[in-house]
Amino acid sequence: MPRSVPPELEPWIEQLAPALGLTAEEVPTNLLLGLTGQVAHGVTRPAAPVTTYLMGLAVAAGVSPQEATRLVKHELAAWEETHPQEDDA
Repeated sequence: MPRSVPPELEPWIEQLAPALGLTAEEVPTNLLLGLTGQVAHGVTRPAAPVTTYLMGLAVAAGVSPQEATRLVKHELAAWEETHPQEDDA
């Protein structure tokens, strides 16, 4: 589901991506925002940026962003099964 993107985010990506040797088009903004939101709520907020970093390392090693997303979602589901939220109990 597309998320509302803060107005500063796209210009930031357009500035930062080339500095990192990427194009802004290579940044799956909605995918990352959606997935990190799920991780932040399913695990803990600090897990969101760490997860994004780990995904970046995996993509740099040759894993597609779609496969990295699938793997994170799989692990998140496993986490949520073994670590139920207090609200879920």
